Formats: sequence, structure tokens, C-alpha cells
Amino acid sequence: MNSERLANVALAGLSLAPLVVNVDPNLNVVLTACLTVYVGCYRSVKPTPPSETMSNEHAMRFPLVGSAMLLSLFLLFKFLSKDLVNAVLTCYFFVLGIAAFSATLLPAIKRFLPEKWNEDLIIWHFPYFRSLEVEFTRSQIVAAIPGTLFCVWYAKQKHWLANNVLGLAFSIQGIEMLSLGSFKTGAILLAGLFVYDIFWVFFTPVMVSVAKSFDAPIKLLFPTADLKRPFSMLGLGDIVIPGIFVALALRFDVSRGKEPQYFKSAFLGYAVGVVSTIIVMNWFQAAQPALLYIVPAVIGCLAVHCIWNGDVKPLLEFDESKTQSTEEVAAKESKKVE
Repeated sequence: MNSERLANVALAGLSLAPLVVNVDPNLNVVLTACLTVYVGCYRSVKPTPPSETMSNEHAMRFPLVGSAMLLSLFLLFKFLSKDLVNAVLTCYFFVLGIAAFSATLLPAIKRFLPEKWNEDLIIWHFPYFRSLEVEFTRSQIVAAIPGTLFCVWYAKQKHWLANNVLGLAFSIQGIEMLSLGSFKTGAILLAGLFVYDIFWVFFTPVMVSVAKSFDAPIKLLFPTADLKRPFSMLGLGDIVIPGIFVALALRFDVSRGKEPQYFKSAFLGYAVGVVSTIIVMNWFQAAQPALLYIVPAVIGCLAVHCIWNGDVKPLLEFDESKTQSTEEVAAKESKKVE
């Protein structure tokens, strides 16, 4: 059993454990966040780079766009019925949940299905809009069945486990599919969201208010023994945003054909950041902006390791959008042979 599969099993077991035993919520937060990042990072290592790459301009605008969306949600919850807003959001996340959960399950399901089911594309045209089409395989249809059933359970019960499983699926898919392109872009994004998180948590009631009002899988819930505060929460952004930076470090290691040394330092930084968040949160008994601790830890550990090894220049020059996929390299090599 490889490390990624072991991490998947551990993550599944940790998610189910609170149903049968008392799990310390602080330990649960740390282990769940770290395992999710680990799984997402290794799933992002593919023959071709992740399909969605962020530019420097996008990274600079991201905190502003995020702030606008956060403030809009705050105003919606303030001036409209909370039940109405959450009903609309439930419908939206119902569709997204099916797609994310099915995509997360697909690699495991494909192993047990005929090869044709994995490769043969089915093209379906929308009625009355023939120009619109959707491509899918039989394997994706099979994976969508448990995804649909699970989302129906979530929409009806809003159970914390259903929320967490969908949240984990969103997180893993986000880390797997998104690419920062370069470490420079990653540093810009993390620095911007570092300020964003501090401002909206410490200087306004907006972030905490939206997190408590938003009844959707944008946060993970960890059961506690405290009746006044039945759940501890961790936002998906505190997993996905640093996670895509850590995943970039792993793909940088892979591109050089070396052991994942910089991935280890970035991942260690993430773990240290999450643990620091929990310690400070319990010390002050107040909500904390997790990126305040995670961002310096991730960038700091990676920077120290990089400077120590003298690899600052190749790391800063690494641009994933300009790297060739293994398929392209193989095609060129075959042409040379011919």
C-alpha cells in the first residue's frame, strides 16, 4: 500500500471515528487538514500539469474578489431570510457536490470497471440547444451514482459527516486541479490572503458571522464535548489555498527527478501552521485567522530549506505553465527515433 492510499484510508477512518468514539477535536483538525493536503498534493502529480493555472494578476485580484464575495454573503444573511439564502446555496452545492464527490471517487472505481468504460466518450447534446454538449464516460456515470445519493443525504439531513465528506472532496479536487504556475505567483497569493484573513477576522465580525450562518460544505465540522460549542470549524480555504502551494513544491521536486525534499519542508510548514493556530485559538478562546500562522510557516520552512541547499534560483525560475508534459516529451523522443 503506497503512502497516498494509506493517507486516503487514514482520512476516511478519521472522518468516521467521531461516530463511534470521542476524538479530541484539536487533534482531529490537525490530522484531517494535513491528510487532506497530503492526498490532494499527490493526486495533483500527473503526466500533464493541472488544467487551471493562476497568473500574477489573478493572484493579486483574488483577495479583492474574495472580500467582495464575503461581504456580499454577509449582507445577504443580514437583509434576507437565512433559510432562503441557505436553501439556494444548498441547491448550488448539491450540483457541485455530485461533481466533486464523483471525481474524487473515480480513480478508485475505475480499477474495477472494463477499460472501455474508462476510455470511450459519450457525447450528450442538450435538447433545444444542440450546440451545447457534455462529454463523459460510463465510469463517470457509475461514480456519479454514490455521489448523487450522498448529496441527497446531505441536502435532507445536513449531517456533519455529510458536510465533512463533501468538504473534503472539494478540498482534494481544488488542490488536485488548481496550479499556481510559479512560486512567485504563490507568494503573491498567500501574502494577499494573509492580509485578507487577518482583516476580516480581527477587524470585522464578517468572517465569523458568515461562517456560522453559511449552512453549506465550505467548512469542516469537528464534534466536541462542549454543549455550548458543539463543533470546532476549519474553513476549506485554510486547506486549499496553502495546499496548492505545497502541491506546487511536490511537482517541482518531481520535475527535477528528485525525492520530494521541498514538498516535505512545505508540508512540515503547513502542519506547524495548523498546530500553531490550534494552540493560539485555545489559549485566547477566540476564533483565529488560520492563514496568519500557516502562510509564514509554509513559506518560511520552504525558504530556509531552499536557501540552505542553494536552490533559490531554480525554485524562483520554475514555471509550470512552460514545462513540458511527459506525454509531449515522449512524443518528441519517438519522432527522433523514427
